[in-house]
Amino acid sequence: MNPTEPDTTALTDLVSRLDLASKVRLLTGATAFTLPPEPRIGLGELRLSDGPTGVRGLKFAGGRVVSLFPNATLLASAWDVDGAYEVGRLLAEEALVQQIHVVLGPTINLHRSLLGGRLFEAYSEDPLLTGHLAAAYVRGMQDAGVAACLKHLVANESETERNTVNSVVDEATLRELYLLPFEIAATDAHAWTMMAGYNDVNGVAATEQVHVNSGIVKGEWAWDGLLMSDWTATKTTAASANGGQDLVMPGPVGPWGDALVAAVQAGEVAETTVDDHVVRLLRLAGRVGALGDLREYPTDLPAPDSAVRRRQLRDLATAGMTVLTNEGVLPLAGSGGVAVIGRHAVETAGMGGGSAQVNAPYQVSVADGLTALLGDRVTVVDGVEVRTKAVAALPAMVTDPESGLPGVGFTLYDAAGTVLERRSSPTATTVVGFDDDFEGTVARIRLQARLTSDGPLDIGTIGVGDWRLRVDGRTSDWTLAVANPGPGAELLDPPSRATPVAVPAGTEVEAVLEVPALAPGSPALAGLIVRRSAREVDTVLAEAAAAAAAADVAVVVVGLTAEQETEAVDKSTLALPGRQDDLVRAVAAAAAKTVVVINAATPVLMPWLDEVDAVLVVGLPGQEAGHAVAAVLTGAAEPSGRLVTTWPVADGATPAWNVTPVDGAVVYDEGTFIGYRGHHAGRAPAPAFWFGHGLGYTSWDYSDVTAHGDPAVSTTVSVTVHNTGDRDGREVVQLYFAPADPAQPVRLVGWTPVTVAAGGSATVTVTGDPRMWRRWEGGPDGSWATLPSAGELLLARGLGDIRERITVG
Repeated sequence: MNPTEPDTTALTDLVSRLDLASKVRLLTGATAFTLPPEPRIGLGELRLSDGPTGVRGLKFAGGRVVSLFPNATLLASAWDVDGAYEVGRLLAEEALVQQIHVVLGPTINLHRSLLGGRLFEAYSEDPLLTGHLAAAYVRGMQDAGVAACLKHLVANESETERNTVNSVVDEATLRELYLLPFEIAATDAHAWTMMAGYNDVNGVAATEQVHVNSGIVKGEWAWDGLLMSDWTATKTTAASANGGQDLVMPGPVGPWGDALVAAVQAGEVAETTVDDHVVRLLRLAGRVGALGDLREYPTDLPAPDSAVRRRQLRDLATAGMTVLTNEGVLPLAGSGGVAVIGRHAVETAGMGGGSAQVNAPYQVSVADGLTALLGDRVTVVDGVEVRTKAVAALPAMVTDPESGLPGVGFTLYDAAGTVLERRSSPTATTVVGFDDDFEGTVARIRLQARLTSDGPLDIGTIGVGDWRLRVDGRTSDWTLAVANPGPGAELLDPPSRATPVAVPAGTEVEAVLEVPALAPGSPALAGLIVRRSAREVDTVLAEAAAAAAAADVAVVVVGLTAEQETEAVDKSTLALPGRQDDLVRAVAAAAAKTVVVINAATPVLMPWLDEVDAVLVVGLPGQEAGHAVAAVLTGAAEPSGRLVTTWPVADGATPAWNVTPVDGAVVYDEGTFIGYRGHHAGRAPAPAFWFGHGLGYTSWDYSDVTAHGDPAVSTTVSVTVHNTGDRDGREVVQLYFAPADPAQPVRLVGWTPVTVAAGGSATVTVTGDPRMWRRWEGGPDGSWATLPSAGELLLARGLGDIRERITVG
């Protein structure tokens, strides 16, 4: 679809046909993920979906099967705007299949503190890299007539007390860092929607930010899109309506509705303000084909498990995988035994937690991926426990007794015992009270499953309320409540409990949840836990060491889980959970060669780094995880990624660390010196690995470097890169500017990727973005000025491998 830009005069005329109550009705969601139609003016229903790593659809849990994409940091690690465009295009296809008009992404907050639980959804610590990748993603999606939604505006880099935290940030830092990705994606790619965050910014709620929302975004940038709230983020009526927010989500209950009508009638909100909100809503509807002549939808798009989608997702994943170290062991040799070790090898994490989760058609583990390629060369050994909380049953562990499908069956009852719905879910969880498709209120949920594995197992339940669990004629009762109450905690941080049970495969399990009384729009989650019980750690370590000693090379897979990389919860450390460090050391001591695969989206500590032969970072690779990792380990694909976040040497050894509010506030007192900027300035110890680092599978020389242009505005640098290895490879030539003024940090100003055949060379040109040669002077009423040109241009393969320094100014 080539979008037709709606005419503002025509939209204003449509708004004039509606009375105040009708206009206000359009400005709150009709349901959790839909907006109300208005037939009188030709407005159809608008449908929204979460979308960081897949277009989940209108259901928060247990919805339709959709493609699970690699996570944002892994995609960003390719440093490839063409790849980002392709991601947007493919996500648009996933949306069109479901008739979704708006995909809630990309997340373009920055990696300020590495403790941020939601960093896996966001691209990087750098505003320029984030902004240009986001702009490409937006173009890819919107060229297909599906709206992208930039989130979360703004200074929303942590999750602790996320509904109340006040982000305190000076104006220069706000504009030069945290607003810059939004500015690039809004002005360069014309993103059609944005989402305001839960947090306050300098004492004012993001949903009420006249300065940011109206003054900067809609004013200075002349942005004509629609600004919606995050779900349940709006706290006021008049202040949010006057603060530049256009749409309250979700619905149908919210702080606008009749209260906003009354506020207009009382003179607290001008009706012209409401009119502007509605014009922006109708403009969005016109852009996505939901106004006037409604769009038609294609019927021949690839299925989530189709061969074409598998290949696309595998290629996207491999492009961002990053080699941190390699003493010649990668790619793996064409013969010899391979021991694949670790819980992440057999239960590979393909996605993070919270609203990023989707119902994928399958998820391939690293163990399965390598076995598929190498056959009986592979020995697989489970690793140490990596979780402190039990999680919902994997599809391979249970089947629905009624349908016979992998997963759990759910029967929903009202208070009178009437069946409202019967559903089956491969994710072993379901949600009610939030996005129901039936009349009535759920009072009881019955869960049924048949075990496909022998014990000993941990079997239990997830979700708030009174539970009764029946297994093999034995009954247990318990009550679960959220540990950290807050909006959405029932969904994002639900309580759980499990108990060890020794039962044979084929045993039927039943759990019944008495659901607490639900207020309108309030959710309840129910899930079934079936998991292999933990074994003695010493036994696990001994088995791993024995397998490693018997193989030619050991591949030990470690990482994080959705306990650390999730919405609503921040980390407390970068250390690997459980005794994974002990596992790596036991393997390294026994193995002839050891490769560590890090299955995590964000940095982890590596106290064993000097004891292993290679480290490969694979992020959260999506549904094709195992196949993608196997392709990279064997050399069928090059891991051409470069780090998008600086990896520190220890907890706290970063320019910005704390995410816990003090007196309700997180103060961004490091200013613009986050990540590599602060390390370069000596405000934190030298890191283990710099932003931009990545070895690939070949080696490079740089020569014939020349600089052109006015360094006071921008600059262009040309360089000849030589592939000096014996494999074709992809290089990412990075250009930084280090101002002579110590008050100004080094900053990435441009980059260019290039693919060169083994032994070949290519001339590469990198042009700096002019926005990186400006600084903000003064407070909210200040202005942009040009940086003094004195300093150095740094041509680099990451700031840890600078190939040329050019003095300017």
